[in-house]
Amino acid sequence: MRIPFAIRMKLTSLTPGMPIPWGGDRVTHVTDELAASFAAGDRLVVVQDTGDILHIPETVWKTAASAVDAATAAFAGLRSVSDDAITTFYEAFADRLEDDDSFAAIAEANASDMTSAATRGRSTTRLELTPKMRQDMIDGLRSWAATPSIRGQVTQTVEHADWRLDQVLAGVGPVGFVFEGRPNVFADATGVLRSGNSVVFRIGSDALGTARAIVTSALEPALDAAGLPRGAVSLVDSAERSAGWAMFSMPELALAVARGSGGAVSQLGAVARQAGIPVSLHGTGGAWIVADADADPGRFRSAVVNSLDRKVCNTLNTCCITEAAAAELLPLFLMALTEAAQRRGTNPKLWVVGEQADRVPSEWFDEVAISRAEGDVLEPGTSTLAWDDLGREWEWEDSPEVTLAIVRDVDHAVGLFNTFSPRFAASLISTQRQKIDRFFDAVDSPFVGDGFTRWVDGQFAMNKPELGLSNWQFGRLFGRGGILSGDSVFTVRSRATQYDCLLYTSDAADDSALV
Repeated sequence: MRIPFAIRMKLTSLTPGMPIPWGGDRVTHVTDELAASFAAGDRLVVVQDTGDILHIPETVWKTAASAVDAATAAFAGLRSVSDDAITTFYEAFADRLEDDDSFAAIAEANASDMTSAATRGRSTTRLELTPKMRQDMIDGLRSWAATPSIRGQVTQTVEHADWRLDQVLAGVGPVGFVFEGRPNVFADATGVLRSGNSVVFRIGSDALGTARAIVTSALEPALDAAGLPRGAVSLVDSAERSAGWAMFSMPELALAVARGSGGAVSQLGAVARQAGIPVSLHGTGGAWIVADADADPGRFRSAVVNSLDRKVCNTLNTCCITEAAAAELLPLFLMALTEAAQRRGTNPKLWVVGEQADRVPSEWFDEVAISRAEGDVLEPGTSTLAWDDLGREWEWEDSPEVTLAIVRDVDHAVGLFNTFSPRFAASLISTQRQKIDRFFDAVDSPFVGDGFTRWVDGQFAMNKPELGLSNWQFGRLFGRGGILSGDSVFTVRSRATQYDCLLYTSDAADDSALV
């Protein structure tokens, strides 16, 4: 049956109010602004989860496609590249970052990015390429250099009478990364080369200057020194947010990894999934600590303080204290929150369930200076929220920001976590191992502990650079853990070795199957 020509025509213009179907049974409409900005050659992506219409200009699409094409070609080329050459790349990359002369241009670019972000009231907490971040990048690259390759590794062998089946590990293809202004991820994510994959990046506009400098001063020289194709690590050189949508719409990607804030990551994940690309993302983070009635007060206070040293995805976000322990532990919690803020030279910000506001001392509701991305802001030290808002992640700058809820018991806290949180990280403070074991079985989380929450980190927990953490907001992960690392991105190939030219097929009961 021939498809009518009108159906096969490309979209070249939009009109205000034009209906756009989504979700199978719903309709959204083109706005005046979208209609005016759309031009021939541009593309639309309609997010089937939300009905959002994403506009990708033609120039942005071509920029992303060029980077993905380069990564696709490089993946094929990497099959003939030796493991020693990949090791050389990591060592050369680390050497360039360690060398002050080659790093000078990177430091200068990062300082410029920092100034620009601060001027625009943007957060710079994760943008600054500190000496520690620099050293972590170097250490991560050297650890990949020392990591044995899994390419070609035989994981299982099944012997038959006249033949053998081997299960062999191999790379999956180009891996796409979209992340906000964290320069260290740029180095960490090259870990996927160790398992035979190529990688293509899109970094947030705040850190794009830093990324360009890393490419020019360290990355490309390292690729050249090792004899690896340039596209093995490719940057989507665009400041436009739509570049991420474009990249995650390209089915050439074998895996899409997104790191950043909840809403943006969820949207990117939806774009990739509807393009048929597997995803690794958590987007919304924030860990929960639950204090049982028998919690050791000192252990509880220490867990709170040490889970609030800075804002990252595994920072304490919501604290649940059981009613039986509230009289003793609530004052300790407030002391710990204050101590964590004082360590950063700021005041804390507390959120409490509305009906429990009277459990917090009245002076905590006084206006104080809260450190925000745009500077100090005078606001109440404590505000209220609803029970169904317990999962909201607080993206704080310097003032530790935490939600408090008094719960009936641990089971109540588990129910709240499983219902309202992004199902990321949870910790139970209790002196009874049986209760901790029960908590592990009941809470729907990939990361469960019995103390501070900041252990949820690939580098810290598993001694290898982390490419991303995944929550269970969209369900449990299939076939892998929540920590994504370079050597966990692989596929399994099956290879048959025949000892005899005469073999029966699987239909062994049929003599005609003899071949």
